[in-house]
Amino acid sequence: MAPASIVLYDIPTKDPQRCWSFNLWKTRLLLNFKGLDYKTQWVEYSDIRPLLEKHLPGEEEYTLPSVHLLQDDTYIMDSLKIARHIESIHPEPPLYLDSPLIGQLWQHLRGVLIAIQPIHIHLIATRLLSEKSTPYFFETRKKDIGKSTAEWYHQHEGTAWEKSTPHFSAITALLKETDGPFFMGGVVSYVDFIWAAVLLFFQTLGDDVFTNVLKASGDDGESFTVLLEAVQPWSARNDF
Repeated sequence: MAPASIVLYDIPTKDPQRCWSFNLWKTRLLLNFKGLDYKTQWVEYSDIRPLLEKHLPGEEEYTLPSVHLLQDDTYIMDSLKIARHIESIHPEPPLYLDSPLIGQLWQHLRGVLIAIQPIHIHLIATRLLSEKSTPYFFETRKKDIGKSTAEWYHQHEGTAWEKSTPHFSAITALLKETDGPFFMGGVVSYVDFIWAAVLLFFQTLGDDVFTNVLKASGDDGESFTVLLEAVQPWSARNDF
């Protein structure tokens, strides 16, 4: 077997290690969709900056997803930058990165993520992260939000889902503008990977979380479930 041509840097969970972050899922889904040969290198939170800083000097912060294209020794950080570069060198099958649907989705997706953030930030640390990454995550998030993730969680757990419901319902309505299963009807595109990535993230957080997502959807989760089934050929690979 020929060696992989791309290294995808991902953040590990507890064993068994698997993809969980919606930002990472966006990149993983597009690599799988394009049929590109890549390998995953797991990077703990505290190791992200030391790894990337030497290859991408001068950035204010260092985040994943990032990829290393081995053929020309190029490093790229940020899911959209990765998508645009991959699309430029591997245009088929197309991602439709200029679709107005991406902007329409983000109008509502921001509302979802803001409303649910106190929930998912705490559960990432308590349910998903490895023993090495958890203390770093707690420390940096406390610095960002000014309180512990547990305190933030308990302050908002009673209202977060109610606040998110209009945004989930709006995304359902956007999906239902065509006969599906994708936002562009029978054509898969990057907007599907953005939303599927978020749904996969919520699934990984736990059945209780995903049940609340389906309840908030406005159609008992039918459209979201159909989309996840439709992207399954590209979401099956989640751990290597």
